[in-house]
Amino acid sequence: MEDYDELVSSLTPRQESDSVSIYQNTVGIACPACESPFDNLIVCKDEFNSLELDFAMDICTAIHDGNPLLFTHKH
Repeated sequence: MEDYDELVSSLTPRQESDSVSIYQNTVGIACPACESPFDNLIVCKDEFNSLELDFAMDICTAIHDGNPLLFTHKH
């Protein structure tokens, strides 16, 4: 994903750990996969990660530097 750094710099950091980074889309940027605004970007840094979701959501994916990127869309 070539515009990753520009994308992340426009988002609001919400959580940072060794295994995952979560950014909130507070400005309504379009998802690179579906072109609809997304709610959060989740960057998975470990080989294995688990997400415990509190509600149903659509998820679009991309890859940057070998790390999966999850773009969440609440219903």
